[in-house]
Amino acid sequence: MKKKIVMICLLALSLLVAACSNKEAEIEQQSSKQKLTSDPDKIYVGFALDTLQQERWYKDKEHFEKTVQELGGNVKTLAANGDAEVQIRQAELLIKEGVDVLVVVPSDSIAAGKIVELAHAANVKVISYDKLILNANVDYYVSFDNVKVGELQAQYVVNEVKQGNIAYVGGDNSDNNAKLVKEGSFSVLQPLIDNGSLKVVYDQQTDGWSGDVAKEQITQYLKSGGVKFDGIVTGYDGLAEGALEAVGNLAGTIPVTGQDAELGALQRIVTGTQTMTVYKPIPLIAKSAATLAMEVGKGTSPSTDIAINNGNLDVPSILLEPVAVTKDNIEETVVKDGHLTKEAIYEGK
Repeated sequence: MKKKIVMICLLALSLLVAACSNKEAEIEQQSSKQKLTSDPDKIYVGFALDTLQQERWYKDKEHFEKTVQELGGNVKTLAANGDAEVQIRQAELLIKEGVDVLVVVPSDSIAAGKIVELAHAANVKVISYDKLILNANVDYYVSFDNVKVGELQAQYVVNEVKQGNIAYVGGDNSDNNAKLVKEGSFSVLQPLIDNGSLKVVYDQQTDGWSGDVAKEQITQYLKSGGVKFDGIVTGYDGLAEGALEAVGNLAGTIPVTGQDAELGALQRIVTGTQTMTVYKPIPLIAKSAATLAMEVGKGTSPSTDIAINNGNLDVPSILLEPVAVTKDNIEETVVKDGHLTKEAIYEGK
């Protein structure tokens, strides 16, 4: 019997080792596929993305890489698809390959502090992109004003709902942006909560910013007898989609916000189910970060107008302005900017 137990334990251990080996092999393979020829005359920029499982990040990748190349640099992008451990390993590979500067969209805002440590040990500066790496000696931060994002979302809803029950559907707790967006939303909602005009009857953060998780959580709330909503503030278009699926017949009768101006969200806006999204012009942030990366990679110390505290220090930052998008201004914003075509948005409408 003991021999059998030992054999089972050995088998389990071998499977665990194999799984870890396969994971590392995947990372190595992903990196080697993009291996660049060393050119000492060019700045080499590493771009460590959180994920390519959400629509918008393909656009960030495209515009960031294009700008670096136009400015005469080399760039390699790796995506961790939401796995903080994988992202740390990918960052290590980029550092070992000799990047001059590392731009990181953190999978986990706390865990990514390890990336900063590894980079600085190799004299590589780190730029935090879109999401701020917390409690670490980050060199620069480029993002949109995420507090303003939340303000725009909540202001839209309170303009539509003078009295009633509000749901708040936030992003992942491990993402500092989710906290900032919520801070902005509640700065608008709280005075109306305090005077009794509004009541937040549902307030949940959502693992992985997942629309499926949001749908499940709201469905459970409603099935358990929760009161119906008069408006829904969600932190992201995917969450809005999940919320709309959960509320069923309420869709199209109440204001519902989102963020990122994804194609599906804009299509929902023109049909009247989702009613607002926040557009963060991706070419603007990608070009700003790529330009900054090239300057930092050359050894300069670019000045910024603002500093954001990450729990460890005031990080020199560039904050860009987000834009509220509704059915009334789609053509003047996302279409005019070339974010998406009018034909794609209105397809079949």
